[in-house]
Amino acid sequence: MASKSSVEIITEWDIVAARQLGRNEAKALGFGTVDQARITTAISELARNIYLYANIGRIEIERVDTETEKKIVVTATDQGPGIHDIRKVMEEGYSTSGGVGAGLPGVKRLMDSLEVQSVIGEGTTIRAEKWLR
Repeated sequence: MASKSSVEIITEWDIVAARQLGRNEAKALGFGTVDQARITTAISELARNIYLYANIGRIEIERVDTETEKKIVVTATDQGPGIHDIRKVMEEGYSTSGGVGAGLPGVKRLMDSLEVQSVIGEGTTIRAEKWLR
């Protein structure tokens, strides 16, 4: 069984809403508090990137609960400017916002898988998964 829910990211408050939704979904699936924190931190980074770089987008959280797998899938989509050099933004410490540069490398560390697709002038889709073991 899978259930999906989403939060549109327009204001900073939407980042908080996305984090809370992620925490609730992770808890409902059975993740412990440490993994709940990892998931919410990853969601926060993805939502903050939407807010900072694309102005508007969506965080979708899917709870997958089948006989063979249990996982949270977080998909961040926007119609922003796109990422010019995905390899560069995946480097530790790289930041265009003047932040600490945890960004996408941080999300990759916190989650079990990360896929980034971006088209210049059309937007970006980032999919991250955390598996319940």
